[in-house]
Amino acid sequence: MKSEYGLGLRDGLAIGVGYFSVSFTFGILAVNGGLSQLVAGLISLTNLTSAGQFAGLTVILAHGSLVELALTQLVINLRYALMSLSLGQRLGPEFTTRRRMIVAFANTDEIFAVAMGRKEPLTPAYMYGLATLPILGWTGGTLVGAFAGAVLSAPVRSALGVALYSMFIAIVVPPMRHSRSVRWVVAAAVAISCVLALEPVAAVVGSGFAIVLSTLAAAALGALLFPVDAAPDKAEKEAAV
Repeated sequence: MKSEYGLGLRDGLAIGVGYFSVSFTFGILAVNGGLSQLVAGLISLTNLTSAGQFAGLTVILAHGSLVELALTQLVINLRYALMSLSLGQRLGPEFTTRRRMIVAFANTDEIFAVAMGRKEPLTPAYMYGLATLPILGWTGGTLVGAFAGAVLSAPVRSALGVALYSMFIAIVVPPMRHSRSVRWVVAAAVAISCVLALEPVAAVVGSGFAIVLSTLAAAALGALLFPVDAAPDKAEKEAAV
């Protein structure tokens, strides 16, 4: 019988491979923006958040303030607090405070989904194994991309940089096709971002605050127009439109 740590490693293998490919692009963008390979690697090692890191990198490269950076991370990564609350209900008494902090640090979207989908009880060894390869993949991919970005030609770096935007498009487009509410929220976010990018407005609102404002405004519009507690028949009718 395989050990709990070994089972966690097995379940986290696919996540680690996927993280490596995405963080490779982050490493290239970080180095191209002027950060050192070491700093890029430390960012991934201590954060482990894809959307948060890419948004944070945008603020850093735009010379945004620490307040802008903190607010951006708060808005984008707020979901992790809710995910941790849910996951915490499945952690038994053997999870001490220190162990819960380790699990919380590695609680990404994919790790959360795999852990919550496991039928067997969660153990510290399993959770450590589940997080090992994703952490190594995310950090290792960043370092490889950072060093590769220093030697690859400009056309190749530009081509790889497109992968980031392709990833976000791939995340957003499928739900947009089946949900009118998602289409409204995305359209609102795009419209607000375009307004904030206009030269007179951009001179007053920094790029970091622009991300925060567009995210909050679009999310508020979605919550106002399409509340979660809508009647089931209305929700089904809305999704079918």
